[in-house]
Amino acid sequence: AVTGSPSVAPSESAAPHPEAMPAALLSALVLRVLFVFLVPEVVAQQPGTLQPEVHPELLIQECTSAGCVAKTGAVVLDANWRWVNKGGQNCYTNQDTWDPAFCSDAAACAQTCSVEGADYSGTYGVTSNSENDGVTLNFVTKGTYGNNYGSRLYVMDGDDTYNMFKLKNREFAMDVDVSNLPCGLNGAVYFVEMDQHGDLDGQGNAAGAKYGTGYCDAQCPHDIKFIKGEANLLNWNSTNVPPVGHYGACCAEMDIWEANSRATAYTPHPCSQPGFTKCEGTTCGDNAAGERYLGMCDKDGCDYNNYRMGETSFFGKGQDFTVDSSKPLTIVTQFLTHDGTDTGDLSEIKRFYVQDGKVIENSEATILGPNAGNSITDELCSKQKAKFGDLDHFAAKGALKSMGEALDRGMVLVLSLWDDSDVNMLWLDSAWPTDEAPRKPGVLRGPCPGGRTSEPAYLRQATPESQVTYSQIKVGTIGSTFSGTRRMASAEYV
Repeated sequence: AVTGSPSVAPSESAAPHPEAMPAALLSALVLRVLFVFLVPEVVAQQPGTLQPEVHPELLIQECTSAGCVAKTGAVVLDANWRWVNKGGQNCYTNQDTWDPAFCSDAAACAQTCSVEGADYSGTYGVTSNSENDGVTLNFVTKGTYGNNYGSRLYVMDGDDTYNMFKLKNREFAMDVDVSNLPCGLNGAVYFVEMDQHGDLDGQGNAAGAKYGTGYCDAQCPHDIKFIKGEANLLNWNSTNVPPVGHYGACCAEMDIWEANSRATAYTPHPCSQPGFTKCEGTTCGDNAAGERYLGMCDKDGCDYNNYRMGETSFFGKGQDFTVDSSKPLTIVTQFLTHDGTDTGDLSEIKRFYVQDGKVIENSEATILGPNAGNSITDELCSKQKAKFGDLDHFAAKGALKSMGEALDRGMVLVLSLWDDSDVNMLWLDSAWPTDEAPRKPGVLRGPCPGGRTSEPAYLRQATPESQVTYSQIKVGTIGSTFSGTRRMASAEYV
């Protein structure tokens, strides 16, 4: 979900089971959500027995012109966070090294080690609201065995399956509160083309979606500890931050909302192959190998960041902004087809906001000149790439048509909060890349100064109370999500 950041391949790290874990030092840095625990870490694919997995409930509203109906759902924590052990013994010897006693080879490691259930509120800072239609993600949670920083959740439609959203010719709406997210943090909501069952195979991966397995995204992250039922042991680099293995986890990604209180963006990232790909070599498009634009996924995407597109007073904290991030707001994203049917090609991704009973159209892309538009289309994306001097990898990967094909196949909804140990979220809210003049079109993405105050070490110490809330999630036919909504009732257009 990282936009226009050549050096970022975000993913998440593991977390402990507090009741059964020895107090050895654990510190796992990650690129999307980061954790530090006083225990060794690892992630595996067998279901544990030491703590039951109880998913926090999350209602999802399905809408038509007749209204919205709430459906029972839940969220699950990503498996890359959880404590993994064999009979209470950790499967890592220290903070970044596999224990050869349990993990002598990729298949044996996956079949030997077990992933435990999660203490969602106590360890990870994830809580549901009283209506069970929203969750709050805390940035810093001080648990029994150490501190937890952020989290990543997947939306489920049963105890063992992810909810597969098919959004073409549909709209997706949700309420967000980013008022307590400063520069350098990212409350990210996005869809990825994960397997509905989390790549459950009953052997190397017997845990499945119930335990949050099977993550992938368009950055093809290499720090996923287990991929398709095998440990990512080959060429494991324990000195990298975070530690990484030979294989990556690639799939198409649709970023609905990447934001803090100072900047926001939404971004499609198509890939040339369907579903989840366990990548290696050039297919991964690794930055370190100089192959970013040779891989199967468009890592830059086509981002619509209001600030970057020329409207610096559209989104921000306070009444001087058109959309005031100091107050809750509703975001609506429409996935329009060329002929208005479910079978048509995706041709436009349109965004608008609802706040204080008013519907607010997205800001215009004034940096691209008059009549450039205010939504993501192939034409706008081509103009943007040309204006900013960026390689048009979006078009090379099939642009909106390819993104629409992924939406047709079904994608998993991700709710997350993270800080950025690589480039301090400059790609979202400040000037990026840092070796370009800020006056160059496309470099400024937000008003944040960057520097020390956007670094994870500073944010963890100075802003531990930061949090984000997601609620009132709705999906339905175009124009249907306005009914049955607390904040959107009696809305008027502005």
